[in-house]
Amino acid sequence: MSGHSKWAGIKHKKAIVDAKRGQAFTKVAREITIAAKEGGGSTDGNFRLRLAVQKAREANMPADKIKSAVDRGTGAAAGERLEEVRYEGYGPAGVAIMVDAVTDNRNRTSASLKHLFSKYGGNLGESNSVAWMFERKGVLDVDAGKQDPDEVSLAAIEAGAEDIQVEGKSIEIATRPNDFEKVRQAVEAQGVKVENAELTMQPKTTVAVEEDKAPAVLRLMEALEEDDDVQQVYANFDIPADVLERVSAQV
Repeated sequence: MSGHSKWAGIKHKKAIVDAKRGQAFTKVAREITIAAKEGGGSTDGNFRLRLAVQKAREANMPADKIKSAVDRGTGAAAGERLEEVRYEGYGPAGVAIMVDAVTDNRNRTSASLKHLFSKYGGNLGESNSVAWMFERKGVLDVDAGKQDPDEVSLAAIEAGAEDIQVEGKSIEIATRPNDFEKVRQAVEAQGVKVENAELTMQPKTTVAVEEDKAPAVLRLMEALEEDDDVQQVYANFDIPADVLERVSAQV
């Protein structure tokens, strides 16, 4: 699995039990609001909203808060005026980083992210400075459990999966965005646990990061992800899984 995909899985597990659950609720509520504003308030016809609501439920967000977030997006309830902004730059070791933010104050967010990049050894770049290194993909991290990973992988391929990487019982599945839901349903029908499923920006090429540089990269990632306006952070670092587990526990 790519280093950043492994990091995403680690972060997903941490978020479930994170003491800063209130911040997690804020981020997913904003995603729900933006999704509802963009494609309407019905999860049946709005895939982005359906995915956001599913993540909210995984985080145990109360149903009334989910409904309020949807209503703010559709205009049925008053709320802050939010916009999506993407930032791009480089981190330590030449790692390319993209940040998706949702904000009610673009100047505040830009200043905050510029400060974080600088503080942690990176630099914020111009629009499209690194975007060409990434492509939109659906990614599922699956624990095969008692099932045969090869059987699960075959079901994913038949449903349209583009790429599959297997490490023991862990399976990483990459799909085209339009095939994401179909592949997810096919995998879940095999009776396995989908530990994380998201539409993400996957790097076309990766940058190998040595263990001595890994902490600096992950400190920047952590700082960016903890910013209140940041929704997602994408990067093209490749850190061996054992090093990532070891270093991330210290960050």
